[in-house]
Amino acid sequence: MTDLIVLGFLVTAVSVLTIPLVLAAVRDSVGEEAARRYLPLLVLAPYAIWTAVSLDGLVAVLGAAAIVSGLRASRRRVRGWAATGWAVLAGLLIGVASLFSYSAPWLGLSLVCVYFARRRASLNMLSGVGALLPVLGAQLLGFGWADGLVVAETDYASRVAPYRSVAWWSAISIVVLLLAAGPPLVASARKVRRTAMWPFLVGAGAAVVFSIAAGLTRGGVEHAWLPFFPWLTVAAVAPEVAGGDPPPTPLLLVGIGAVAAVVIEGLLITPW
Repeated sequence: MTDLIVLGFLVTAVSVLTIPLVLAAVRDSVGEEAARRYLPLLVLAPYAIWTAVSLDGLVAVLGAAAIVSGLRASRRRVRGWAATGWAVLAGLLIGVASLFSYSAPWLGLSLVCVYFARRRASLNMLSGVGALLPVLGAQLLGFGWADGLVVAETDYASRVAPYRSVAWWSAISIVVLLLAAGPPLVASARKVRRTAMWPFLVGAGAAVVFSIAAGLTRGGVEHAWLPFFPWLTVAAVAPEVAGGDPPPTPLLLVGIGAVAAVVIEGLLITPW
């Protein structure tokens, strides 16, 4: 039991690094003031209660670091070897994250959208090469990423799929999404067309929609989606118009999120 507690503390300590990384991405996209106002929403989000129970928290950190690296690479004044280094690093981080989670490559879609929005499409090739390096390295060491994906799908199809209804568990997963992300999810989605942070919502949103549509959400999404939750609510404090002032921190939403986390943990009586 002591070892599990220590492991839980270690996983949590690493997972919380997602917070400054996401805030760095917000600051790079829409300014420091918006990042400051997003901080309470991020820290008191209901999904925070699941960060200590899964290595998906580590995937969240790697994915967030990749996005921050991509933002650095695509800055207007960053060119040449500096841009190349940051872009390759972004890809490397996505590649390493992919070795821990088969859903991590979806965060690469956010990178593609960032490069598209900032008119730096050539960086996609560099990040793509970077993402392949860890996968190819693992292949040389005896782990085939594609083969592992097939094995995982086969195991899922034989051990889980026959015993859990697609419709029922998809509905449960949507409820979990709404509970975990809370009202900020709605506030964020409402601004997706009017904020420079739309690439983050596209990548995370595509991952969630695909997993539901493909019938892959039959339990465990509360931690499997940890790498995507912060990016789904990231636009909650985005300016209403491009270049405008960010709205004040929605204290009501912050309070609802904190209370929801306490209620979820109290009612579900989770085993950790």
